[in-house]
Formats: sequence, C-alpha cells, structure tokens
Amino acid sequence: MSDLSGDTAGSAPRNRLDLDPDTVEQDLVKLVLTVVELLRQLMERQALRRFDTGDLAEDQEERIGLTLMLLDDRMAELRDRYGLRPEDLNLDLGPLGPLLPRE
Repeated sequence: MSDLSGDTAGSAPRNRLDLDPDTVEQDLVKLVLTVVELLRQLMERQALRRFDTGDLAEDQEERIGLTLMLLDDRMAELRDRYGLRPEDLNLDLGPLGPLLPRE
C-alpha cells in the first residue's frame, strides 16, 4: 500500500512534507523556509560569480557580503525558533534527488 508521497508501507520515510492538521503550521514554516533557503543559496552563488568576474565595486562587494551573512544568521534564528535543522529544509524530490545541494 502506498501513500500520496509514493512511499510504500514499510519503506524508510523520506524528507517530505506530511500534511497533518496538527502540524500544518510547522509544515508551512518548513516549506517557506525551504524556498527562502533555496533563494538565499542562489543569490550567494550569483554574488560569488560576480565577485570572481570583477563586476562589483568594493563597496558593493562589502554590502552584498554583509547582506548574505545577515540573511544566513536570520535563517539560523528562524530554524532554531521552529526546531528545524538545515537538513530538514532539503526536500527529497524523488528521482531528481535533493532540492538543495549538500554542503
């Protein structure tokens, strides 16, 4: 027997959202933080590319670096507040693998 996620009974649970009326707030927070973390990582990669190509002035590099550090700190605070670990935000996309690269 399988559930909506495609897991069969008795198989190991994957990192996915289980919609349950008792945990809907936690599930929503997890989903939102996952999307924010994905965007944060994309912004960080883009900034690194721009740093490497020399497209930025020194003050822009400092501002972007500070912004990315603050965003990372804020994400850590929000994960702590809701009892989430970084790996909790890395949803399993089945055959595509994990949503976020493993660091």
